[in-house]
Amino acid sequence: MTGNNDPAQIPARPTTPRPAKASMPVVTMIGGGQLARMTHQAAVALGQTLRVLSGTSDEPAAQVSPDVVLGSHTDLDALRRAAVGSNALTFDHEHVPTEHLEVLVAEGVNVQPPPQALIFAQDKLLMRRKLAELGAPVPAYAEVTWAEDVVRFGSEHGWPLVIKATRGGYDGRGVWITDDQDEAEAIVTEQLNKGVPLIVEEMVSMRRELSAMVARSPFGQGATWPVVETVQRNGQCAVVIAPAPELSSAVAEEAEQLALRIASELGVVGSMAVELFETTDGTLVVNELAMRPHNSGHWTMDGARTSQFEQHLRAVLDYPLGDTSPIAPVTVMANVLGAPEAPEMTMDERVHHLFARMPDAKIHLYGKGERKDRKIGHVNIVGVAGSIDDPNYVAAVRERAERAAHWLSYAVWTDGWDVHGE
Repeated sequence: MTGNNDPAQIPARPTTPRPAKASMPVVTMIGGGQLARMTHQAAVALGQTLRVLSGTSDEPAAQVSPDVVLGSHTDLDALRRAAVGSNALTFDHEHVPTEHLEVLVAEGVNVQPPPQALIFAQDKLLMRRKLAELGAPVPAYAEVTWAEDVVRFGSEHGWPLVIKATRGGYDGRGVWITDDQDEAEAIVTEQLNKGVPLIVEEMVSMRRELSAMVARSPFGQGATWPVVETVQRNGQCAVVIAPAPELSSAVAEEAEQLALRIASELGVVGSMAVELFETTDGTLVVNELAMRPHNSGHWTMDGARTSQFEQHLRAVLDYPLGDTSPIAPVTVMANVLGAPEAPEMTMDERVHHLFARMPDAKIHLYGKGERKDRKIGHVNIVGVAGSIDDPNYVAAVRERAERAAHWLSYAVWTDGWDVHGE
């Protein structure tokens, strides 16, 4: 099922009767970052408890959740402690060893998404192989075991090319783009000597990057949000435009159906982002998978009837999924990234000034300290009357979102506005 979810269309399923006074569910989320923090907000509204396994007591989710287990996501005993008494165990990042998760599953823990699905979000080589097996569009790629593999790949597929760490990379980390053979050999030699496994991929000739955000329940119900455009700067997502402007209905439908098929074939449960390249000839290529709430879905907190965070909770608990309809012609999210030097003006005062000038701005701050390029929050601007087909309308909403985020980062208005009216 895609798009709007009409409960009348959801087939009946057997349910396990609960005691009349059964408590509301406890969901354990591994990781104490901002995704867990925002999932906690959704859990509060649903009367649930989100327990978090956090590395320290000052991580974003640990600051707000009443149920925190301190420990490492690589420690099986910590994972066990976090799982005790929970109805489902899920993730705000993909870095938990799947061998630990398999032990938890064997011990009766409801791990969602299951380890046999999560592995494809952890390992890019396994992901590429599996997607190719499923017939999904992927760039040409090869495993790298020594420098000559990259040289051979460049000869066959052309330069520039992309070298990636198969595990652990994000926000541009663990990714190298080069058009120089000597540089490529040096990168490969250095990384392999550090024990970093690598793959090499063709440099896709793309028009832009898109993201198809979907959710899937254990029952097999699926739901999609509109496909969005993601704007990257220095390898980081800076802006999300929802829905993606100038995207044909046919390509949007293709992207949604592709994402749903991948989720079903891999057995994903929860929210999942399929990051895509729209090529210059109008075709789609899968770039990455994220089996959790994702930066490209933050707009749903204010711009959709059901946010990705609420939907993730619904999915891992096997609730019927929520209505994913957008509530406006366009919603634009802009990330608030730390400035090279934190402004003298406090964040509280910056929030005050932003609300005074842009009362419709929806601010989401993560409780993080400010440092260069760190994601410390985001701003959503929900468009009023207009059309996604009107580029001036879309540009105006985007400009306001980016102006608001820049103000929160730098305490400087991009249009020269003087906060004191001088």
